Amino acid sequence: MKGKRKRSRLKSFGINPQKFDRGQIKFYLYLRPIAAFMFLPILFIFMNAFKPLEEFFAYPPRFYVKNPTFNNFVQLFSLTSNTNIPASRYLFNSILVTVLVMVISIFISTAAAYVLSKKRFKGKNTLFKINNYALMFVPVAVAIPRYFIIVYSGLQNSFLSNVIPLLAMPVGLFLEKQFIDQIPDALIEAAIIDGANDYSIIRKIIFPLIKPAISTIGILSFQLAWNSTEASTLYINNETLKTFAFYMSTLSNTTGNTVAGLGVSAAASLIMFLPNLILFIILQSQVMNTMAHSGLK
Repeated sequence: MKGKRKRSRLKSFGINPQKFDRGQIKFYLYLRPIAAFMFLPILFIFMNAFKPLEEFFAYPPRFYVKNPTFNNFVQLFSLTSNTNIPASRYLFNSILVTVLVMVISIFISTAAAYVLSKKRFKGKNTLFKINNYALMFVPVAVAIPRYFIIVYSGLQNSFLSNVIPLLAMPVGLFLEKQFIDQIPDALIEAAIIDGANDYSIIRKIIFPLIKPAISTIGILSFQLAWNSTEASTLYINNETLKTFAFYMSTLSNTTGNTVAGLGVSAAASLIMFLPNLILFIILQSQVMNTMAHSGLK
């Protein structure tokens, strides 16, 4: 009877009793408090979105919402209906930019990782080191050089300025190369003997074998494109070309009252956050698989 209780207790904590050992107890004892602590910012975003205005200034400050209200969302949608350009236009721009960035980034990262992993040419290791060095730079650090590139390329105030600056993903190339390194060279050589070219190898062999890495790059590129306001702020003056993230970030200013705009900003933040959360929940197993493999080589 005690054994059954013990097994049911282990299952309630997500532990498989058949593979259980004492070391796992320490692992879960450490992991669960850390997971709960990391969940707090997500909970805070949800709580803030439903706070009435007076609770934003309550003292002492409250983490939770005492009297939840939908008034923040009502004000948000009333503001969107009063603008000259419909919110659907900004939303369409963001969806199109996000899809383009995801598809092109995955293809570029996969093709570059395949070349750096399976091809032999002079300077290959140097190029990979340069890519790894690029991981140190946050987007803000390269904002000014990127601005000059956009201006001198003639892409300013064009739709492509929403897409092109977001295509370079050093972390994507790094993760995918770690996966492709584990694919046997004999498999690639057999495909070449059968007459396959590089594009066929990438499409029929590489893509199916590195799905976890592709899913991870998809999440990262989605978050980057969906939340980006850089192009709409720096490169684009035409309102019809700006993105939904920029539109949401400016709605609180249209109220004419910074204090009253706090609730609107909180509701907009939740709306922008939800697609990221949903996508991660759907693909989380692939992300964990990628993290497990990324340090093998």
